[in-house]
Amino acid sequence: MAGHTLSSLLLGIIAICLWAGHMPGAQAVPVPVTNSLDPRQSATDKLVFAHFMIGIVGNRGSSADYDYDMQKAKAIGIDAFALNIGVDGYTDTQLGFAYESAARNGMKVFISFDFNWWHPSTQATDVGRKIAQYASLPAQLKIDGKVFASSFIGDGLDVAQMKAAAGVDVFRAPNFNPSQTPNNGVVDSAFNWMAWPNNGANKAPQPGHSFSVADGDNAYKAWLGSKPYMAPISPWFSTHFGPEVSYSKNWVFPGDLLWYSRWNEILTLGPRYVEIISWNDYGESHYIGPLDSKHTDDGNSKWVNDMPHEGWMELAKPFIAAYKAGASKPDAYISQDQIIYWYRPTLKSLNCDATDTTMQDANNSSGNYFKGRPNGYETMEDAVFVVSLLKTAGQIKVTSGGNSAVTYRAPAGAYAQKIPMGVGKQRFELVRNGQSVLSGTSPRDISNTCPCGIYNFNAFVGQLPFKPFGSLDSQGLASLTVGLHVSTCQPTPTLIGTAPPPNDPQPTYPPAMWEPPSIPRTISTQPITTAPPPSTPTSCNRDTVADEESPNLTGLCNFLCFKGWCPPGPCKCNSFGTPGWSDSNEAPGLPGSRSR
Repeated sequence: MAGHTLSSLLLGIIAICLWAGHMPGAQAVPVPVTNSLDPRQSATDKLVFAHFMIGIVGNRGSSADYDYDMQKAKAIGIDAFALNIGVDGYTDTQLGFAYESAARNGMKVFISFDFNWWHPSTQATDVGRKIAQYASLPAQLKIDGKVFASSFIGDGLDVAQMKAAAGVDVFRAPNFNPSQTPNNGVVDSAFNWMAWPNNGANKAPQPGHSFSVADGDNAYKAWLGSKPYMAPISPWFSTHFGPEVSYSKNWVFPGDLLWYSRWNEILTLGPRYVEIISWNDYGESHYIGPLDSKHTDDGNSKWVNDMPHEGWMELAKPFIAAYKAGASKPDAYISQDQIIYWYRPTLKSLNCDATDTTMQDANNSSGNYFKGRPNGYETMEDAVFVVSLLKTAGQIKVTSGGNSAVTYRAPAGAYAQKIPMGVGKQRFELVRNGQSVLSGTSPRDISNTCPCGIYNFNAFVGQLPFKPFGSLDSQGLASLTVGLHVSTCQPTPTLIGTAPPPNDPQPTYPPAMWEPPSIPRTISTQPITTAPPPSTPTSCNRDTVADEESPNLTGLCNFLCFKGWCPPGPCKCNSFGTPGWSDSNEAPGLPGSRSR
């Protein structure tokens, strides 16, 4: 009964504080975000799109093959797919399937013309006619009644000719470059493709030539003036096509913690539209969609097999909700404790020259082909990147291979850390009050051998609690062995995506306890540990408010920790030993109590 009495007392105290508004930093109730676009397609709505490559899904046989993508995208708050199209013979068939599936699943879609294949100087009429062909379908995204259309590049397009051929009002949001199309009168909005730190010439930053994604934001916003801006966001970029294909290219942009930092920039920037690059561009490694999204293999399976990115969807979900609500941080939209982590499969110092597929000459008319390690690899860090999405603060412990474990305090909300990479298994754990509440070992080790003999600078993305992840099917693996210089790599998935790794059971949670509210704070990035020395008693009997927490929590921390339970986050323990009081005694420092 004593335990029930204490629990009831705590809940009563907290309920009074929260409902009376006396708990500093208490967060507002989240505003629900609708998944239906129909009531809110105006030029003032905030919408999230994801770039979807039609060119690699020619093997889809019906609209049902798109349902999986539509449902997963909708579940995290994506409003529409930007359907990137070239001039393949199956384009119209696949567009028809996509529009039908989107309508069935409450999603929207729009065409994004890829001007690597379309010609802006000669095909404006064809572009307009293509827009008209799908303009009246129920799933077509419209803004204030105008048919939304976009592009990848396309400067020089005769917009007047395109509009005349379309025969409908078009909301034009192309990827035009402000320096090449100085007249912003030809657009209603504009999409900035450059979602990665760069050198200003489509490669990784270099000394004296370094531009942030925010620099691009500023350039586009200055050009657009009062017109809405479509901001880019992307988690990664790595491509490694060798002479086995005609489109050889081999470079990276620094990704590292970009997915986390850019979402925070988006919340500050508050653009009208955001486009994720991408949902399914496996060849450039910036996909956030699942590996089992049906597609053909253009040669990317060499670095995509066994490399799921679905954890990036989980990370994006609370940020998307916060963006649409106009919030400055995602904390109010975090519904459960999660740890999202990612890392490359090898250190960048590993030498794969003897077996890599890019060590031979190849077509380099694009200027994007480099031999060996991808161009820009020096800009990437040898680190394990960890983002925690926590309801309340806790201690996170990361053990990377043979390196010493690193423990640090993670506050409530979204928080990022990077840990030096070590060869071997990667283990992650969330601890509160000395108890492990979430733990697991990644399905993929960091290796000291070259995967499939190549330089693989793609990222493996995992998450806790463990969630099943998709794997490439036979069509997605069809070109894996083409061009390889090793015979040990087979076109089959090797990771188990439907269960936790052996001897690492699903995490379990302790009995429900009081969780302190999130308090705004400035966070130190220094790894810390608060566990007592092994030789000392482990019951807390004295504490105070944690560093940088509100002093208004002093009484509550004294009350709880003197009992022996010191909640991590708002409180920290100063002394370990026998608990200072029992249920038969008075609780010291109880907020609102009288001294006797």
